[in-house]
Amino acid sequence: MTSPQPPANLDTPASAETTADPMVSLLFDRREQPVLELANQAGAVAAACHQMAIRFHQGGKLVVFGVGGPSTDAQHVAVEFVHPVIVGKRALPAISLTSDVATVTGVAATSGMAAIFSHQLRYLAAPADIALGISTDGNCASVLSGLLTARELGMLTIALVGGDGGAIAACPAVDHLLIISSADPRIVKELQVTAYHVLWELVHVFFEQPGVLAPGVIA
Repeated sequence: MTSPQPPANLDTPASAETTADPMVSLLFDRREQPVLELANQAGAVAAACHQMAIRFHQGGKLVVFGVGGPSTDAQHVAVEFVHPVIVGKRALPAISLTSDVATVTGVAATSGMAAIFSHQLRYLAAPADIALGISTDGNCASVLSGLLTARELGMLTIALVGGDGGAIAACPAVDHLLIISSADPRIVKELQVTAYHVLWELVHVFFEQPGVLAPGVIA
């Protein structure tokens, strides 16, 4: 009795790997330019982090917000600052405006989605604080409204957006703008995670350099 033979058209592991190689390369190639463009914003990133460090140094806190996927990014950012995963790094005060489901849905039901962050900011934030709004395409009305309110309150405002920056990039209420230049929301989200990890790291770098946050430097 002969053993059954595999189908003639069944790919071997080697042939499957060969077929997949160009596809994998293409996926990485699509990410290369957005990564380079983010790196080219190094000056803007450093400026934002310096101002964030100053606000923290003066007793301010970080307030983060976003809708949809960025809502979980907001929570991610907050916990990175409050409970650093790197041993020895100082904890810094930060809150996410997306964590309280009762408040978010209550405001949305009575005042509309655009008000879910601006309403909270008026009652939870102070002029010394930092507002970080995250949007995948730069056109989130809730994030835009939140940044406008933050500016009214005197907060430092930072926007982390994707695509061409959208309405948020055009908003004069944004002090520091970081754009992930890609039309693919998956790539935008991947690099936004990288961007806010860099923000976290550089803020701590400023804290660790003697004199960087001194009055003369701040001025």
